[in-house]
Amino acid sequence: MPVSAPSISVAMSVYNGERFLAAAIDSVLAQTFADFEFLIVDDGSRDGTAAILAGYAARDPRIRVIARGNRGLVASLNELLAAARAPLVARMDADDICLPERFARQHAYLAAHPEVGVLGSWTEDIDEHDAAYPHEALDHPVTHEAFLAAIDAGAPLLCHPAVMFRRDLVRGLGGYHPAFRHCEDLDLWLRLATVTRIANLPERLLRYRHYSQQVSSRHATEQQVNAAISRTAYAERTAGRPDPTATLTALPPIDQLDALFGRAGVARAVRARVAPGLLYSQAGMGDHGFDILCRFIREGGRCDGLWRTVGRLVLFGYPVRALRLVATLTTAAMRSGAPSGLARARHA
Repeated sequence: MPVSAPSISVAMSVYNGERFLAAAIDSVLAQTFADFEFLIVDDGSRDGTAAILAGYAARDPRIRVIARGNRGLVASLNELLAAARAPLVARMDADDICLPERFARQHAYLAAHPEVGVLGSWTEDIDEHDAAYPHEALDHPVTHEAFLAAIDAGAPLLCHPAVMFRRDLVRGLGGYHPAFRHCEDLDLWLRLATVTRIANLPERLLRYRHYSQQVSSRHATEQQVNAAISRTAYAERTAGRPDPTATLTALPPIDQLDALFGRAGVARAVRARVAPGLLYSQAGMGDHGFDILCRFIREGGRCDGLWRTVGRLVLFGYPVRALRLVATLTTAAMRSGAPSGLARARHA
């Protein structure tokens, strides 16, 4: 006799996640809505992740572990999407914590609102010790109309591990695109925004963890660049123009974006969007994000407040880059005829 499909497929990928993994799994198993399968890809972990997963799978038949070599998050997410048997997929990360009513509240909302294809929730920010994390971000938009306005404003849209979506809808769009590594979720939301309604429950149903080793900290520059390109691609689609990124497996360097999109100014606009977002990132200022910032200044970008970045670079441990930024800012000030930050300081 065939086994009936569950109502929800929980999709989690983990790579060397032993530190927070047990708490994340426990929070899923403690859900008041229990009709789910729990799919977990072990993406080639080399720590104690495999042993933790084996222990949980032996105790709860809803857990199915897919263990293999490392292929990266996008490949793992698409593998989970292909394996999901339920009509709804709940994303979950291996370092966050679900509140007990999360699945029940999201399942009920999606059952009552068939026009909504993607549903997130507000979150509670925590640090690596489960304490409150000070984070001054806007809450995610509740209605689809507010979601579209948030796209235009460059505001937060959805918290990926707090999302539940309709499986066939996402499969029909080709799942997660590998070209948009480290912002594959943003690209997906922007593609979905034109084919379905998207909403967030104004309830804090997930505790979202911040710590130094998470992807957004380690890959800040690539994430910011790819996010800016995904927003450019969204603008192309909404303007009725072809999206040149649709079939790519990797995005080109910024300097090649004008050729990719077929018009001048795209690369400059991407740098202008990316540079301000990297000023407080130690990782971004330590890699090629610093070069993007300098190019942004040389192209006439606003320099207000950038002299403070010189001091920040010193604190980050990049004194040579601090001197390079001084030279770049001074040259830009001379070219514009405005007094440099050093000159203003002398006359203050």
